[in-house]
Amino acid sequence: MSNIKEISSIHNPLVRSAIALKEKSRERKKNGLFIIEGLKELQLAIKGQYTLKTFLFYPELISGNAVMELVDGIFPAPEIISISKDIFQKLAHRDTTEGVLGIAVAREHSLESLIFKNDSPLILVAEAPEKPGNIGALLRTADAAGLDAVIIANPKSDLYNPNIIRSSVGCIFTTHIAMGSTPEIIQFLTSRQIAINCAALSASKPYTEVDFTKGTAIVVGTEATGLSEQWLNKAAQNIIIPMHGEIDSMNVSVSAAILIFEARRQRGS
Repeated sequence: MSNIKEISSIHNPLVRSAIALKEKSRERKKNGLFIIEGLKELQLAIKGQYTLKTFLFYPELISGNAVMELVDGIFPAPEIISISKDIFQKLAHRDTTEGVLGIAVAREHSLESLIFKNDSPLILVAEAPEKPGNIGALLRTADAAGLDAVIIANPKSDLYNPNIIRSSVGCIFTTHIAMGSTPEIIQFLTSRQIAINCAALSASKPYTEVDFTKGTAIVVGTEATGLSEQWLNKAAQNIIIPMHGEIDSMNVSVSAAILIFEARRQRGS
């Protein structure tokens, strides 16, 4: 317990910096740091080998010994700080945080960082997703299906937005994620002979009639605008989920889940 520091003032420079990281995307980008909230999320960040610089905990909700156990084995060892109720309430985004937060180092998520374990990867590409809840749900689906990667084209949201971390339930840290422009991603996929299958309404085949057993990228767009022409022009096949009601589209995370698990079914897993 001797390694644990204490901060009680909300005006402490570290606390003010942590609040800025929570609230402002530009601060996260400028400093290359972000806030992780919650025990499960922190455990997954550790599993994903993220660099954690600082742990902040509220001793009324979690003990110092429990935090010491959580950080055991992390190198370099993070700073551990006990914080007051006022600080915790200012930093916490929800009531079920278990009393612990972390300050972590962001990653670059370049396309070049993606390394596939086999010659037939299954990848989800999402073009210009904006809503943090949708992005988090896509990452949860990717985790559940054991995808080889998620690629975000023309990102509109900061990946380390606390709402994305929360809605992904921390699997953002254990999923292989890359980002880039649409042309960059198309070049990346075609150079690796990964078939581009675009969810689209025109010139489409029912998704159950498409072969997903080879290297495959399932590409989805937003409900409002769909996919850009660049994707549709480069598609090996446009795919559609037949609708039997009055609407012609579903939430992007729901559509992606249907397509991804059909691909998993075809692959026998």
